[in-house]
Amino acid sequence: MRTRRQHRLETLAATLDTAGSLHLKKAACLLQVSEMTVRRDIAASGGRFSYLGGHIISASDTAGGRGYFFDKESETNTVAKRAACQVAASLIDNEDTVFIDCGTTMPHLAHALPSSMSLTVVCYAVNVAEIVCKRPNLKVILLGGLYYPSSASFASREALDTLRRIGINKAFLSAGGVHVTNGISCSNFHEVGIKQLAMERALRTIVIADSSKFGKVKPAYFAALDDVQAVVTDTGLAAPERAALSDRGIALHLPD
Repeated sequence: MRTRRQHRLETLAATLDTAGSLHLKKAACLLQVSEMTVRRDIAASGGRFSYLGGHIISASDTAGGRGYFFDKESETNTVAKRAACQVAASLIDNEDTVFIDCGTTMPHLAHALPSSMSLTVVCYAVNVAEIVCKRPNLKVILLGGLYYPSSASFASREALDTLRRIGINKAFLSAGGVHVTNGISCSNFHEVGIKQLAMERALRTIVIADSSKFGKVKPAYFAALDDVQAVVTDTGLAAPERAALSDRGIALHLPD
């Protein structure tokens, strides 16, 4: 016979399977219990659910983002991504406030953040938040809202309102495509507003993309190449792209 808790967890799982995420307050209303009871249920669920940014998410989504190409992408160009992110981390200064974008490259940057520095990290992706929230020397601002399994990230008007009130030293952006004439793009339109506002709020915008992304165009355009101050990639970047960046005065950072 199912216990009341088991019944609530099954109801929660069925709801998340459709909605992707559920705010704690709405979950409490759905289950007709207190928010504290929902938290206790999640803690006792054996890792079935995660709680981030005021939202409950299925643990299977945090592993990689349901409906997205995370599982495939996370296994591609791993060495290049890690090397580029090591270089990107060297550009960070103590007491910086840094914005870290979503995507399969950015967890490598989260892992590479200097442990000796005091930093504030602004993020909106589950795979980044899971890393930085465990670092005792970091202050973390997680932008919440509606959860998008397509990139394991959040987006909302409230997230943009919060971002408008934050001063950012360096914004590290991911990209699915970096094209000399067609600009910088990604696969998900819900990311565009957050990326563009992060660029607006930042003193310096730095794109991190492995060399396989250059010459490609994705459907969601978010910036011209001239809108960024620096690009970090791997040594596989072709000579024409290197020349294009140099001609525009964009700093190019490569692993040694």
